[in-house]
Amino acid sequence: MNKHRINSIAKVFLLIATFTLLQLNSRAALLPQDSLIAVPLGGNSWVSRGSHAQIDSTGLSNWSANTDVVSIYIRLESAGSLNIALKLLVPDGSSKISLTVGQTTLTKTVSGSQQAIINFGKVSVKTPGYIQVKLQGLKRSGKVYAQVSDLLLSGPAISNGTTYVQDNHGNYFYWGRRGPSVHLNYSLPDEAKNTAEWFYNEVTVPVGNDVLGSYFMADGFTGGYFGMQVNSPTERHVLFSIWSPFNTDDPNSIPDSLKIKLVKKGPGIHAGEFGSEGSGGQSYMNYPWVAGKTYAFLVHAQADVASKTTVFTACFKPADQSTWQLIASFKRPSSGFYLKGLYSFLENFDPDMGTVQRKVFFGNGWIKDTSGKWYPLTKALFTGDATANINYRKDYDGGVKGDLFYLRNCGLFNDFAPLKTNLIRQQSGKTNPDIDFSKLP
Repeated sequence: MNKHRINSIAKVFLLIATFTLLQLNSRAALLPQDSLIAVPLGGNSWVSRGSHAQIDSTGLSNWSANTDVVSIYIRLESAGSLNIALKLLVPDGSSKISLTVGQTTLTKTVSGSQQAIINFGKVSVKTPGYIQVKLQGLKRSGKVYAQVSDLLLSGPAISNGTTYVQDNHGNYFYWGRRGPSVHLNYSLPDEAKNTAEWFYNEVTVPVGNDVLGSYFMADGFTGGYFGMQVNSPTERHVLFSIWSPFNTDDPNSIPDSLKIKLVKKGPGIHAGEFGSEGSGGQSYMNYPWVAGKTYAFLVHAQADVASKTTVFTACFKPADQSTWQLIASFKRPSSGFYLKGLYSFLENFDPDMGTVQRKVFFGNGWIKDTSGKWYPLTKALFTGDATANINYRKDYDGGVKGDLFYLRNCGLFNDFAPLKTNLIRQQSGKTNPDIDFSKLP
């Protein structure tokens, strides 16, 4: 048994003992002790209204305004009675705070500068799925209402399992608040698995789903990815990146022989290096793409087996236009292969936006091999990232609507799709893209 597991077990027993003692001292009715869980606010809460309260790895702090509402989310696999407590301290004075689940609001006056577990009482959960626990300050005599680290739950409603970010190993409070990323892993025909030279895909973000912090990645492949982002309320990017074969998060540590080399870039394109999530070459264009409109993405691979290098080139355009815009070409060392490992993904890169749902459609995907033959991409495997796979978040979805694949994530919705589901879309009689390769920039 590893050290992390031992510490987790010890923490659970300590919480059970503390909670039991508190209940006995207050002569409150005891619920089954073996069903007690602690939900850390650091990875499961957001300030849903207001601007004073803050969430960090220790939980809720700077909670001073009665207009602030803090929301904690957890998925329950059962209906039934749920007993709720908070682990908190009040640095000075006393505070009256409310806790709301559905239509039930519980209030408590709390005080004490030492961390303690405060039992709020019971609520009734009508159906399985995500619940929202809302905290709001009502009255205080000190500077803040409280500092809250954990939400403690017990009772029949958690008896069949729960989903929440359990701890911060691997920085999962950050990743959990971002929400699960979801992917479409495309199946290539056997005869084109080593000769796919071109990758064409179309992306449509439904109106209202262009949420801040979203990356709608159209053309992913071994070594790189290409898609469009919502970077701020006023800025949007079309982004193309190539990873270095040297595994590091610091681009300055990459040897010259393993650096990504910029071959060319289009007008107005920003190009440089990136780090933190691997390292390599990155290019992007500020472009005011809009929800509800379809955009086309095209990637070309020029493989040189002798030198073991591949030049990857990305072009972009609105699907209803004929002129392609060059984003960039990068030469990648230690390669010498064509396009492989093709995929698309949807992610949220802003932890504060992890409670907002977003959706995207991918369709009319094709590859063209070195002999000039086109193949439609009609099969994909739906997968999720580590946050989804370790059951820290379950608001993920992927499927087919007519001749389109779709991906959906975040928003704490309940109708999730099972991971590793095989998907097949209709081709609807569409022919391959009409591209004049001689006119590409």
